[in-house]
Amino acid sequence: MCQAFAMRIATWNVNSVGARLPRLLGWLSTAAPDVLCLQELKCAAEAFPAEEVAELGYEVAVHGTGRWNGVALLSKVGLEDVRRGLVDEPGYGAEDALLETTEPRAISAVCGGVRIWSVYVPNGREVGHAHYDYKLRWLEALRSTVDKERGAERAVLGDFNVAPADEDVWDIERFAGCTHVTASERQALSALLETDLTEIRPRALKYDIPFTYWDYRALGFQKNKGMRIDLAYTDRALSDAVTDAYVDREERKGKGASDHAPVVLDVAR
Repeated sequence: MCQAFAMRIATWNVNSVGARLPRLLGWLSTAAPDVLCLQELKCAAEAFPAEEVAELGYEVAVHGTGRWNGVALLSKVGLEDVRRGLVDEPGYGAEDALLETTEPRAISAVCGGVRIWSVYVPNGREVGHAHYDYKLRWLEALRSTVDKERGAERAVLGDFNVAPADEDVWDIERFAGCTHVTASERQALSALLETDLTEIRPRALKYDIPFTYWDYRALGFQKNKGMRIDLAYTDRALSDAVTDAYVDREERKGKGASDHAPVVLDVAR
């Protein structure tokens, strides 16, 4: 007989692990996820505070170069077969660069028997910009990569920089013609569902829509002018085992908070 196994999986765009380290350690201690997917580390792999999180029982896998990107996996339930990057991952070259270079935006490992991805999808900047095309190509590479993993238990979590539906932004009229809500971006996001994945939508707590990101400016959080762009996808078998999913809005409050809140999934496998 198989023994039941409960696992808590979370994702959080921490917006600089160095600046957010005290809050990260505090949240790990209280929320106690078994696996945490981090994005926007803004530090090189060798500078990640691995010793500090190891004291809380976590193994660490990092993909970072010290610039504006960077992703990581923290796990209490194993960290096997670590993979950095996507299959045929596109690169991006700045306007003054001659060559495209890949950025540290995806990392995965097998944690507790589940292949878990932490992803940080490119922002896109503005429609028509080269970064917008890069974003669409990157999402296609993500789709292709996870499609090759059919048959295994999988979860893909992170900052997707796409709001799946109009209701997932605080005022859709203000986003007209902007990135994060275009048909092309949403179509690329929906393509993930064709790889036998299901989106896990968090339950609403204080407000009707479980936003995950609020701009620092103009009292965005206090006025709940947010977006739901931090998303979680699991294979169908795993989705049936999800017992709860929520956004930890409390972690967005107070001094020194990230502009994103953690998204938490509880799974009884």
